Amino acid sequence: MTHKPKTVLIVDDDEGMRDTLTAILKREYRILRVSSGEGALPILNREDVDLILLDVRLPGISGFEVLRIVKENYSLIEVIVISAMNDVETAVTAMKFGAYHYVTKDFDYDQLRAIVRNAGERQDLNRQVLTLSAQVAEQTEREFVVGPSKMTRDIIDLVNKIAKLSATVLILGESGTGKELLARLIHREAGDPEAPFIAVNLAAIPRELVESTLFGHEKGAFTGAHRQQLGKFELASNGTLFLDEVGDLRLDLQAKLLRAIQEGEIERVGGTKPVKTEFRLIAATNIDLEKAVKDGRFREDLFYRLNVIPIKLPPLRDRLEDIPQLVDFFLRRYNARFRKRIQGITDPTMSVLKKYWWPGNIRELENLIERLVAVSDKDYISEEDLPLEFHFAQLEPEGTVRSANLFEDATNTFERNFILRALEKNGWNVTASAEYLGVPLSTLKYKMDKLEVRQLAKRLRGG
Repeated sequence: MTHKPKTVLIVDDDEGMRDTLTAILKREYRILRVSSGEGALPILNREDVDLILLDVRLPGISGFEVLRIVKENYSLIEVIVISAMNDVETAVTAMKFGAYHYVTKDFDYDQLRAIVRNAGERQDLNRQVLTLSAQVAEQTEREFVVGPSKMTRDIIDLVNKIAKLSATVLILGESGTGKELLARLIHREAGDPEAPFIAVNLAAIPRELVESTLFGHEKGAFTGAHRQQLGKFELASNGTLFLDEVGDLRLDLQAKLLRAIQEGEIERVGGTKPVKTEFRLIAATNIDLEKAVKDGRFREDLFYRLNVIPIKLPPLRDRLEDIPQLVDFFLRRYNARFRKRIQGITDPTMSVLKKYWWPGNIRELENLIERLVAVSDKDYISEEDLPLEFHFAQLEPEGTVRSANLFEDATNTFERNFILRALEKNGWNVTASAEYLGVPLSTLKYKMDKLEVRQLAKRLRGG
């Protein structure tokens, strides 16, 4: 499949420079050329421009004015600003207005080609993100949100490579990182919209029902088995079976799972003959399977069968740059659900979210946004709308070094947060807080000084 070359618009009043840039790029790109900003703007209305090489000094409207107009009206176009002078202030202004890169006119040809190529790749990524976001808005099922972090992009690159393969995938990651959402994405990218996707959370099924749920049962196989029931393996035939928390599967059923993978057949509970089934298996767990193998809790042969294509989903705290994309996604979802029109969150609020530890990962972020949208009637969510615990991470003094005594750190953190909650509840009145806590005023003041609560309380109140 051939791809249409990207269109590059060169905006420069120097004909020689236009010729030079054209000669450098014409073999890989479709080139358009103009000598002024006034000449560039009409082209954007009638041509599908991908990239702009923009001179700063132009007759008529300046290059910065053109850049501002482009980023306001054609946000997907990437702009590379070119200047005859190596001026730091000009470079900073260009980046502030949204330029992808700033180069001087004594550029190296190969370096310029690399910059243009990278700008095109970033544009492709941004388009992919927007496309997926648009699909999310139209669908009721949950989606794996594609963020801008390198970790997320690497995962998506891998998904694109392996989605159409039948190989088993093992997704590793903490609870709440979106393992099932990634499994659904792999299934959809396989390209068969009619194929079933069957998800099973093994940790949520009562122990005595796991075997019947997975493999099905025959009528009369056990008390209450009044009719034949197909298991999840059969329901997933010619599609995808997703086994979440596979590390919790008991050892005797691990042997049956291994046989199902190796032989492509299962046997129902109470059955006497094997049942053939073809499926693509995706497993997921939040435990260390290699350690479980060493501890004798997980079969080594099954581990190697599952670990054909491992995908590690990082915790949210390791990809904080994805938070704005996730917040925007969840805002749109819950705006639609609650019929709200919240436009976004303020920059200080985003700063607070990026300093939080997120022990519950993406699930915790989604729950927070759902709660904030449900109770807010404002256009923008601000810092004061966040629960108090979200402020604690950024209140710790700069350069704080944690001691080696983990228990002491934990105790101090608990006391500090407990006192802050009491102060907030009592209007930041120390005397009233001491009475509320049932401790002498001198004791509370001592604790506040020791734990640096006064400084934190002042910052939390905005003082």
